[in-house]
Amino acid sequence: MSNAVQKKDNVFLNRNFRLVFLGALVSELGATLYSFAVSFYILEISNNNAFLQGLYLALCGIAMLIFTMIGGVLGDRMSKVKIMYICDYLKGSMILSATMLMLMFPSANTQLMILFILGILGNMVSGVFNPAAGSLFPHIVREDQLQQANAYFSMKNALENIIGIILAGVLYAMLPIHTLFILVGLCYIASGISEMMIRYEFHPSKERLTLKLAFRDVADGVSYLKTKQAILAMIIAILFINFFFVPVTANFLPFFIKTDMSEVPSYLLKNILTPELWLSVIEVCFGISSLIGAAILSSRPQADKCGKKIAVHLCMIAVVFIGITVCYLLFVELNTQINTFLIFLCLAFLVTGFLLSGVNIPANTVLMRIVDKDKLSKVNSLTSIGSQGMIPIASVLAGSILKTFGSTALLVFCSLGFTITAISMLFNKQINKL
Repeated sequence: MSNAVQKKDNVFLNRNFRLVFLGALVSELGATLYSFAVSFYILEISNNNAFLQGLYLALCGIAMLIFTMIGGVLGDRMSKVKIMYICDYLKGSMILSATMLMLMFPSANTQLMILFILGILGNMVSGVFNPAAGSLFPHIVREDQLQQANAYFSMKNALENIIGIILAGVLYAMLPIHTLFILVGLCYIASGISEMMIRYEFHPSKERLTLKLAFRDVADGVSYLKTKQAILAMIIAILFINFFFVPVTANFLPFFIKTDMSEVPSYLLKNILTPELWLSVIEVCFGISSLIGAAILSSRPQADKCGKKIAVHLCMIAVVFIGITVCYLLFVELNTQINTFLIFLCLAFLVTGFLLSGVNIPANTVLMRIVDKDKLSKVNSLTSIGSQGMIPIASVLAGSILKTFGSTALLVFCSLGFTITAISMLFNKQINKL
């Protein structure tokens, strides 16, 4: 009898789930270290060029979106586990190779070029990896354990935001960037080793995969998604939610740390925390509250409907974003009370992390429950493309706004857009059906 059908109360008693969990824990810890370090390093060697940072994020996002479509086709026709460990081995090898090149060519322009190429190639690999990994749970755990499995993964992500970000801030301050990148590469290699031991029942497709067949699979996925109007409405809404959410975390926070905080003569706990470590503190607040939210959901039964609750949670996050915008204007832009803003920012991300647990876990669970298993990779790739399709545009636009108009303008733009989208979700009949 397979692990997927054994009658166990806790999903952690499933060997396959433990291996997936362990592999993801190691690789995503590496990804946390890398994303933290590369954001600051690009700003550091480009003289705080916010547009260049935004361009990097945009190109990486475009590469991932394009290859997510390919990953969706491969994930339903090939072994999901094989795709996962090959991708992790590839990514680890690319990071280690790029680090060697950075040691050989130390000039800023060359290192920027290496980081851009690595970012694009790495996100191409991630695009293939994500649909397979995101559709594996229904094959290895029971349907009634899906929310618990997703909740545990959310708890894992929260722990990584706590431990990984603290480590990233400390290691970025203590170690050469090249040493940090080597650690990241080794994390991906270790994850691949864990994933090779996962076993699940896989039936290979009898049809030989061709370009024509790949396009047909994508078209089938689109046609199938059209029959799921509620999910389609959710994808469109989350596309705009991400468009306004991601620039706050990916563009604004590193820029705020490298400019506003670094330029003031004194800030809270300056003798203990560097500006980069303050970013760790903010993200740890997010991780702690996410962990609490996920822990609560892991012990609750799966709800039949979650669309309305998701919209309510997003409306509450919109209120938090408006608060961040007002506080930045009052305490940083118009005054020099940066300590007050830092405290409010920590509180704001504590609330946001908790609320987002009530968005991501139910949304992932309902997708896995509704969609047929043999179409889940394709649908997963289409939902990823749909929900993240405008993030590259958002990254470039955010970089331009920061460079031209400053942080207040970006926060006003993001908080208003997020609020309008969240309210529209609240009154969307299709989303309320989920």
